[in-house]
Order: sequence, then structure tokens, then C-alpha cells
Amino acid sequence: MADPNTPDVDWLTADENAAWVAFTDLLFRLPGTLDSHLQRTCELTFYEYMVLAMLSEQPDRTLGMGTLAGLTSGSLSRLSHVVKRLEHAGYVTRQRDTADKRHMNATLTDAGYDKIVASAPAHVTHVRELIFDHLNADQVTQLQTISDTLRDGLATPSPGAAATCDALHKSQGT
Repeated sequence: MADPNTPDVDWLTADENAAWVAFTDLLFRLPGTLDSHLQRTCELTFYEYMVLAMLSEQPDRTLGMGTLAGLTSGSLSRLSHVVKRLEHAGYVTRQRDTADKRHMNATLTDAGYDKIVASAPAHVTHVRELIFDHLNADQVTQLQTISDTLRDGLATPSPGAAATCDALHKSQGT
């Protein structure tokens, strides 16, 4: 809602607001849907699946923990907890990087590879049912373009948003 006390804000149009509400609904619902399906069918969380998948795509099935955190859009702390669980399950091992002892690497074991290979068909089928069966080829291209554009924007924080929030707090005395 437009607030007359903040006239310098470029408020969302009705169409933009409708798109935003639909998009945020998707953002909140999709991860939980993927997570519950993977837990039911494969006994993996969505994040665990993504960790195993990213490792399986590497020629040597190994990634540095920092790189793996970036590829799975998770913090190092979250990744560390998940990799610890995957280690206990026998799917991943951790070891010091031989080139830089300060860094840890995660490596997919043969059991982990077997787990991701066994889990992938159910996951891909579910993703197809949820997303791609509802889109035509042009929409798939648009989805990738939009996603890439928005993700690139996330890489550089907007100073305007922080300044606006700071100004709002100061004007409210908070």
C-alpha cells in the first residue's frame, strides 16, 4: 500500500503487486513441497539431495565446502551440519584440502553416488509434474532468463533498500 508519508518510494503497481504475491507464494511453498516429497520417497531432505547432486556432478565427486555452500545456496554452518549427517549415513566424507590445509573438502562416496542415482528419477519426475509440465518451451526459456536475472541482482545488494529502511526507522523513532 502506498503511504503518503513516503512519496519518494516507487510503489508497486497493481500488476507488479499481483506478480509479487504470486511469486512469494511460490517461494514459500515450493521448497516445502520438494522437501516433503524427497523425505517420503528417498529419505533425504531437499538440501541433502542438492548436496549429493552437486557432488555427483564433479568429475572427482569432490568440492570445497565453501564452493559447495555456494552451489547449494546455503551457509557454511548449515552445510557443515548436513554434511555431518550425510557422513554418518555413509554418503559423504570430509577431509582437509591437500593444497590448503585451512579448507575442507566434501567427497561423495560410492554409497552416496548410489543414493543420488536411485533418488534422481523420483525427484526429476516430481519437478517435471510441479513445474515443467505446466510450461511450454518459450516459458521454460523465460523462466531461466528471469531466474538468472533475479539471481544476478541478488549478488549485489541494493544500497537503496537499506537506506529506505534506515530512513523509515529514523522517522518512526525506532
